[in-house]
Amino acid sequence: MEKQNKRLAVLVGCNYPNTRNELHGCINDVLTMRGTLVSRFGFDPNHIELLTDDGSASVLPTGANIKKALDAMVDLAEPGDVLYFHYSGHGTRIPSLKPGRPFRQDEAIVPCDFNLITDVDFRQLVNRLPKGASFTILSDSCHSGGLIDKEREQIGPSHVTTEISDTLSGSCNKTKAIPFESMLEHLTSLTGISTSDIATHFLELFAADASLKFRLPLHDLNFFESLKPDEGILLSGCQANETSADMMNPVMTGGKACGAFSNAIEMVLRKHEAPLSNREVVMLARVFLKEQSIEQQHPCLYCNDENANATFLYQPAAHQNSSS
Repeated sequence: MEKQNKRLAVLVGCNYPNTRNELHGCINDVLTMRGTLVSRFGFDPNHIELLTDDGSASVLPTGANIKKALDAMVDLAEPGDVLYFHYSGHGTRIPSLKPGRPFRQDEAIVPCDFNLITDVDFRQLVNRLPKGASFTILSDSCHSGGLIDKEREQIGPSHVTTEISDTLSGSCNKTKAIPFESMLEHLTSLTGISTSDIATHFLELFAADASLKFRLPLHDLNFFESLKPDEGILLSGCQANETSADMMNPVMTGGKACGAFSNAIEMVLRKHEAPLSNREVVMLARVFLKEQSIEQQHPCLYCNDENANATFLYQPAAHQNSSS
């Protein structure tokens, strides 16, 4: 019997309950996506790892635990396998540590313990993929554009002209961003160290579990160049300089809190049963958000040219007519 390719997923939802950074729709996002992965894309529920911070999951979505799950998934990958990571939670931007870039900022996601996972970490994961395997990342978080370091932009600020707005549509929406200043204040309260050097705080708190961005010498960060072409595919909820919305508007979401981008993806997939390319998914999500008067975020696509036109999650033929 011919060996079937594996379909593996890690889903992370961070609501940060009982904190000033609390969100409401992130866990709903990944629970909904888990059902979609099984019913439409042929994922085995046993090959989907779920990390949430509401006490229902066996593993908390700390920085170390998320990286451990992603590392394990990449370790299992073989040519032809389809890997998927869905993150819904806060994002942030930090000053670039690379020499010669004093005004540049780098993107990161914010796990429940604030142990950032940065664009360099995602680049390292993509570079470890065996040839022929694909790794799709969907990040429903603020500043998520460019979350795979050096990945090629297909849809984004350089390729689609958009007007940037910081205004959220609907008073019940909340941005999924933690500003750098708030991040630094929080870390300083934990370490007791008076410094604006964010790497010092992360190394003090998390040591070997901190992001590669903070652990490696500056000259070694250039080691993580993109492979040409690589198999990383990033669907981001917004551009790097934008925010993404956590929606609690009953009219838009049927009374169920959710991330604006995650919900847009779900609505696009429900409306279009036939397979869609990565490019089509992102462009249709942009249209849906605009129709919902959500104008502060513009989803982006980062991948090589071939993968831009590849089918989203390589929808199996057996599921092309059975999705609903």
